[in-house]
Amino acid sequence: MHTQCPGMQEVVQAYYGKELQSSSDLKTSACCDTGSVPEWLKPLLSRVHPEVSNRYYGCGLVCPPLLKGCRVLDLGSGSGRDVYLLSQLVGATGEVVGVDMTREQLEVAQEYLPFHAKQFGYSNVRFLEGQIERLDELNLEPSSFDVIVSNCVLNLSIDKPAVLSGVQRLLKPGGEFYFSDVYVDRRLPDAVQRHPVLYGECLGGALYWNDFLRMARGAAFKDPRLVNDRPLEITEPLLAALVGEACFYSATYRLFNIPELEDACEDHGQAVIYKGSIEQAPTRMEFDKHHSIEVGKVFPVCGNTYRMLRQTRFASNFQFIGDFDRHYGLFEGCGSAIPFDQNSSGEGVASNCC
Repeated sequence: MHTQCPGMQEVVQAYYGKELQSSSDLKTSACCDTGSVPEWLKPLLSRVHPEVSNRYYGCGLVCPPLLKGCRVLDLGSGSGRDVYLLSQLVGATGEVVGVDMTREQLEVAQEYLPFHAKQFGYSNVRFLEGQIERLDELNLEPSSFDVIVSNCVLNLSIDKPAVLSGVQRLLKPGGEFYFSDVYVDRRLPDAVQRHPVLYGECLGGALYWNDFLRMARGAAFKDPRLVNDRPLEITEPLLAALVGEACFYSATYRLFNIPELEDACEDHGQAVIYKGSIEQAPTRMEFDKHHSIEVGKVFPVCGNTYRMLRQTRFASNFQFIGDFDRHYGLFEGCGSAIPFDQNSSGEGVASNCC
């Protein structure tokens, strides 16, 4: 399993608090992905103050659909870019809470609270200083968040199981942990894990993907779903030589707090029909990498997918066929190979979920 690195928390605080002043200071592309913002989100991003956006170090998009009126927590919120995006998506009736341990980043986020309140016409954001491994110390009520997000932060944590346990404790029943992070195709040697630049740039702390799946299931997230992924290229020669043959990926997962989920995709003869009622997905709902659900079509699903749609905020957007009265064995197509695409063309192999 991935080893913890004492002292790395201080490295991260110094790296993000003092060394990095903007995304242009990054030495790799692992922690900064600005090229995948969808068209519908660009007008919202343009309303975020440039000083906040310039200090963005995320590796993916953590704005899932159907957030209006939701209570959202952002782990490792940094200067607040994602918080201010989410603020617009949850609207005046929702709330977004950002947590970060780097005071310099929090000061930027706090400075622009009045600017964004005026820009949006409401104030529904607050920031807390704290460690994401110790969420129980922040006076956040258990089972009080609809959605928890994180953008390229879990890899920086020195106690990843504690983060996942804290997330599970804070999510409402049916709530979702939707997050982007960096993963690797093998366990990394100590020299790579402890390298300050590789760790600060989200590579040294990256989890071997199968260790992550085990860790998630150990925190009662029994069926992690891969939403999307992309390979990462390390172009700096000295850093590339240090990591050797290890292959890194930026990936987005969704984990649901549903106790009834099983650790495999079981076939109960169920299906769903998408109504086309999600604004950003009028013809097709991309639930995860292996569930692209066309509007109006009867779409067979395993029992876990059925619950993920029926027992969550997605329920009103689907018709549901079947129940759990019969069982037909393992859902066809389940496997256990590496789930990420092996090249930029999108040619991959079977996923661990149906």
